[in-house]
Amino acid sequence: MAEMIPSLAQRTAAHPLTPPAREEIDGAGQLLKDQLPGGIVFGSIGLVEPDKALVKRWSADDAPLPRELRVLGYDIAAKKSFDARIDARAQEITSLTHLDEGHVPINFADVVRAVTIIKADVGYQAAMRERGIEDLTHVQIDPWPSGGFVHPEVPDGHRVLRGISFVREDKFDNGYARPVQGLIAHVDLTAGKVAYLEDHGAVPLPPEHGRYDAASQPSLRDDLKPISITQPQGTSFEVDGHHVCWQKWDFRVSMHPAHGLVLHQLGYEDQGRLRPILYRASLADMVVPYGDPDPMHSWKHVFDASEASIGAIPNSLTLGCDCLGEIHYFDVDVLNHEGRARTIENAICMHEEDFGIGWKHYDAQTQSQVVRRQRRLVISAIHTVGNYEYGFFWYLYLDGTIQMEVKLTGIVGVSAVAGDTDPEFAPLIAPNLASPVHQHLFNFRLDFDLDDTPMSVFEVNTEALPADHPDNPNGTGFRARRTLLDTEAAAQREVNAASSRNWVVVSSRSRNRLGNPVAFKLLPQGTPTLLASDDSPVGRRAGFARHNLWVTPFEATELSAAGDHTNLHPGGDGLPKWTAQNRSVRDTDVVLWHTVGLTHVPRPEDWPVMPVEYCGFTLLPVGFFERNPALDVPK
Repeated sequence: MAEMIPSLAQRTAAHPLTPPAREEIDGAGQLLKDQLPGGIVFGSIGLVEPDKALVKRWSADDAPLPRELRVLGYDIAAKKSFDARIDARAQEITSLTHLDEGHVPINFADVVRAVTIIKADVGYQAAMRERGIEDLTHVQIDPWPSGGFVHPEVPDGHRVLRGISFVREDKFDNGYARPVQGLIAHVDLTAGKVAYLEDHGAVPLPPEHGRYDAASQPSLRDDLKPISITQPQGTSFEVDGHHVCWQKWDFRVSMHPAHGLVLHQLGYEDQGRLRPILYRASLADMVVPYGDPDPMHSWKHVFDASEASIGAIPNSLTLGCDCLGEIHYFDVDVLNHEGRARTIENAICMHEEDFGIGWKHYDAQTQSQVVRRQRRLVISAIHTVGNYEYGFFWYLYLDGTIQMEVKLTGIVGVSAVAGDTDPEFAPLIAPNLASPVHQHLFNFRLDFDLDDTPMSVFEVNTEALPADHPDNPNGTGFRARRTLLDTEAAAQREVNAASSRNWVVVSSRSRNRLGNPVAFKLLPQGTPTLLASDDSPVGRRAGFARHNLWVTPFEATELSAAGDHTNLHPGGDGLPKWTAQNRSVRDTDVVLWHTVGLTHVPRPEDWPVMPVEYCGFTLLPVGFFERNPALDVPK
């Protein structure tokens, strides 16, 4: 059950969920270099979180828990990816497994090497000359994961990327304005060569540039007045390392290489007790499938989280642009491709925001009104993956609400088209420039921990009573009906706006003063599921995107929705594999997996840089508190 709140100092110390420190990262890298002297291309490092039950019982007075790190990389001599575990306290390798299926994510070294290989290839040079491009100095090449479409010329087990090209006018030009249509280089990184050059014929480069910098605009607005956000008395949160307290909220924050921004041990102070709500909440994976059958795009379905280690490439955020107000930043230490620590400064931004009216009522009898402002704590990170930017924003509200908002911006994928063509699968966004219809689908893993009790999950649908129902004499009756989702198969569900469908996580033991189980509601937005067929390569590899909801019993190794090693994996791993067991999810430690996203039909307004689009979800207390928990907010 919930416990009395210890002091901030008591809860900090050497917490077992503290992310890997620089010295730990350097040490792990050196251990592996000593073990594999034939050479390594390092991918990522992350903490293997200790046993959940031990972490929940741990206090600063206890002995340290086991400290295990996980390192992913490529063994050059063995020509295989590896997954290694390091005992950080004993400074020894406890396991080193070479992968027989799938590869570790691509990294900066892979990208640079792929570009170098492509530009040195005589076939590629000849194909570019046929398109009138002699000088490759300002040719931009974007290497993409090949996904489930590995060319027959690439031997089984080899590490491969596909390179697509763009032409810049100069170093600072927007290269995406002039795509080199029809040319795809299949790069075999294992063999160090272009295995196959796919050429579907030349198409003229689009005529217009796509510069979006201020200097390239005809004019700038001159009537936009400054907005100043200040907190003269300072912020309302306390931070000690990675531990945060704010307005009754208590949690830890970290950055995971594949899951990005993570909230740990999130709880809310209620009448002197710290009540657990979520043990761990984060992205579990994502996929961006393209709907254009054109050979330039039909194979694209990148897993930006697990194939590109999104958590290892956060932006360094800047005050006044990415974040506004009184900001606290968290730096993130990552592993570079040479096996050494690299610090990304200001990778996580945290600040408070005014969010309008929190609650209000005007009493006509007394002609008086009471109103309180809403405020939220924002914990955010932004990642650039190729042409796209993804911002992940966790919001915590004064009234116990939790929200995740994904902000999508950057530059859309493009094709060059000839003449007056307006392709069906890729709308025109500029003269002779089209952008394919595509999806962005994100799966979030929500490890609930309501009052530290077992839980069950119910689906709630609002239904109208039949006109002839005895309880519906006026034909106006409707009600919310709960249905228990008691197995993994029963809990594979989709959103339904018509019935205001939502899902409620209910404690099996903790009751409120009305005698009802305390609960939290997952309130979805209108969100799509995967449009590609189940038996397509993307359907097999991104099975998590078939449903908006999955529920599983807690299992420590089940963290990534598409499995641990998605790069060049044939599919079938992750949620579809685990839930095939059809385990019971009744009265247990439940984990909800929620797929959110959008289907993007590009428009001219998305060019040359896309205004932010949004998707996400909200978690709302349902009988978790005795009444509105924001009644005590001062005026």
